[in-house]
Amino acid sequence: MAAESTLPSPSSAGVTGGAAGGWSDRFEEGLHPAIERFNASIGFDITLLQEDLDGSVAHARMLGRCGVISEQEADRLIEGLELIRGEAAVGLFQPTIEAEDVHFAVERRLIELLGPLGKKLHTGRSRNDQVGTDLRLWLRRRIDEIEVALLRFERALLAQAEAHADTLIPGYTHLQRAQPICLAHHLLAYIEMAERDRSRLADVRRRVDICPLGAAALAGTPVPIDRRQTAEALGFASLYANSLDAVSDRDFAVEFMAAASLVLVHLSRLSEEVILWASEEFGFISLTDRCATGSSLMPQKKNPDVPELVRGKSGRVFGHLMGLLTMIKGLPLAYNKDFQEDKEALFDGVRTCLDCLEAMAILFEEGLVCRPERLERAVESDFSNATDVADYLVARVAWSRAA
Repeated sequence: MAAESTLPSPSSAGVTGGAAGGWSDRFEEGLHPAIERFNASIGFDITLLQEDLDGSVAHARMLGRCGVISEQEADRLIEGLELIRGEAAVGLFQPTIEAEDVHFAVERRLIELLGPLGKKLHTGRSRNDQVGTDLRLWLRRRIDEIEVALLRFERALLAQAEAHADTLIPGYTHLQRAQPICLAHHLLAYIEMAERDRSRLADVRRRVDICPLGAAALAGTPVPIDRRQTAEALGFASLYANSLDAVSDRDFAVEFMAAASLVLVHLSRLSEEVILWASEEFGFISLTDRCATGSSLMPQKKNPDVPELVRGKSGRVFGHLMGLLTMIKGLPLAYNKDFQEDKEALFDGVRTCLDCLEAMAILFEEGLVCRPERLERAVESDFSNATDVADYLVARVAWSRAA
């Protein structure tokens, strides 16, 4: 801690600060305060801080190994970046709106720590390929988290299915009783859906796993960098072949949101069934106190808040998918400021997907109890086995003729 006290304090001075912005000396005036707020993304893209630091460390190391800067300068840049990471971990790195975005915030702090050397980190790189890299690193990690959440959800369903391998439930078509089926078979259908979700997300992850670094603003860089070295250091599987595409591609974001939308479709369908099953009209299950709430006016009620919220939150993810599609549909090549709108959609879409998967897993782990006696009465009280009887009679006729 004593060493930290000798470092310059993070500055709260703005990028514009009433003067020209840090992005160009050509401007004589700073942004209008309202436009500065409108333009800034630091309020949400600070989420990408760890990825921005990871990408910058890999970039600095590559610059040193390629001889663009000295190895000693690269080491000092990396040390400064790790100091910023440490400051962020203890709450000392908190850039304000004047920093505009996470990339400027890191660069400004690095210059405060290292002086003019901090400016060398931007050599051979633009914010355009930098933000594309950060976003891909972030989403790649989140897809891995969703994979884990899906597996937990599947395990919760499987445990219920194993516990009710011999429990019958009415099967429905058109929400009319059709044929008796096993409750386990019903739940296993949702495991099949979750498996398709996992497969889709794995496919999306392959297209997220492409490194745009080296594309710079749009046309590459004359600086003798090694794109492959940086991509390998960051764990990317491949590189973009076209620099224009590298900085303007957001297909992966749309694809992810489409896959996440289907995850929420499946959770919402299951939620609707849980809500019906927990109603007095069905009475197939009862909800435990761990996953239900009561009414302030009607003490006899137990409300299925978890499945209702999941059913409702699906609309948020569907909306983000439409927002992303609409945002990119008319953009000319290459980078456009419109791309700033991709982050909040992705951040919220990922968070909503993870929250809903966790909630539904908990619901099936400890939030509901099957009522076999109600299910038995439901199966016995109608003619839903009529098809089975007809099949039996046809088979008897065939056997008798064969005999």
